[in-house]
Amino acid sequence: MRIAMVSEHASPLAVLGGVDAGGQNVHVAALAQALAARGHQVEVHTRRDAPDLPRRVRMGPGVDVVHVDAGPPRPVPKDELLPWMPAFAAQLRRSWASPGSRPDVVHAHFWMSGLAALEAGRALGVPVVQTFHALGSVKRRHQGDHDTSPAERVALEAGLVRDVDLVVATCRDEVAELDALAAPRRRPAVVPCGVDLEHFEPEGPVEPRAAGSPRFRLVSVGRLVERKGVETAVRALAVLPDAELVVAGGPPPRELHLDPEAVRLRSVARSLGVADRLLLVGQVEQPDVPRLLRSADVSVNAPWYEPFGIAPLEAMACGLPVVGTAVGGLLDTVVEGATGALVEPRDTAALAATVRALLDDPARRRRWGRAGRRRALAHYGWDRVAASTEDAYGRALRGTARRAATAAAPKGPASPLVRGPALHLDEQEAV
Repeated sequence: MRIAMVSEHASPLAVLGGVDAGGQNVHVAALAQALAARGHQVEVHTRRDAPDLPRRVRMGPGVDVVHVDAGPPRPVPKDELLPWMPAFAAQLRRSWASPGSRPDVVHAHFWMSGLAALEAGRALGVPVVQTFHALGSVKRRHQGDHDTSPAERVALEAGLVRDVDLVVATCRDEVAELDALAAPRRRPAVVPCGVDLEHFEPEGPVEPRAAGSPRFRLVSVGRLVERKGVETAVRALAVLPDAELVVAGGPPPRELHLDPEAVRLRSVARSLGVADRLLLVGQVEQPDVPRLLRSADVSVNAPWYEPFGIAPLEAMACGLPVVGTAVGGLLDTVVEGATGALVEPRDTAALAATVRALLDDPARRRRWGRAGRRRALAHYGWDRVAASTEDAYGRALRGTARRAATAAAPKGPASPLVRGPALHLDEQEAV
């Protein structure tokens, strides 16, 4: 197939760790490459955010990244990009209407990508598949007045749920949120995010610890934003005197003193007397993340909410036990009592007690780490995720073909719409 991916703010070429660069960038890049490895041709359309970017970049065999002119050619916070989506859609339509350029299927990543993809794809009769990566209704519920999303986001997402050919959710919790948001045209498919099992694996170089470091190391990897719940882990340090917390994410180390969340976390640590055991290391290049994970005893992932959460999966692939919060994708990836443990968000006492019990039981840490690796191998390799995504594209194409045939057929008596059960393309089985 010729596959067009649309990822308006999350370029697969971006450096990770910034406020708007994280799991979606990883997902789009890895999925595009895995689909290309299955014989498809993939173009990823992302917004030009620098004037010197070439129109087209070859990312790998079978994958091109196309920079779309929509809005100023500079970084713009994703929550401010909505006014330029009509221009983005117009560019997509012109590109896809060129001879030999019409895609067989369009896969939109994030809601604004969906708006542009649907407008362009509908005009050309191309089926559109939507992955939200995060829902505005969930973000508003958890962030309240701190939510910077456009006011119309939730309504526009509901329209996408109803209008696209197929929604691909990344976890079962998201399916429930979609059901509450709007009645989809077809039941969502569930295809999780994946992990590079050759890069993230237990054996390999280990980041050295400084002389005189505490006995145990906890690690948290992800974007440096408040909803990731790093503060809960910092507060837990107050009752974990033999542990340090390494936080990877955010701007480069030399710029951490300018980052509001880094400044806030350091202030919290000073107030608790644990500043010497909080190590904010800033942006860590993707090739170096496994080294850091292997140096730790426990991965702590304590978000308030999480659409999926790739960081816990990367830790599991490296054989690291996970202590996380019972939200979003972690409910699928982390098996309670087998690969890790889950607590309620913002519950410092529960997080600290769970980590303490794990630190005091090295046999359990090893057992959970091995089980996490097995689970990653069984369910979350990108080859498996790509195959399930390919199946989802097939569903969308068959649905489009059926609707076209129905529209062309003579009209008879109307029949009631029958919906089948949800199709889970990647069953989230226990270890």
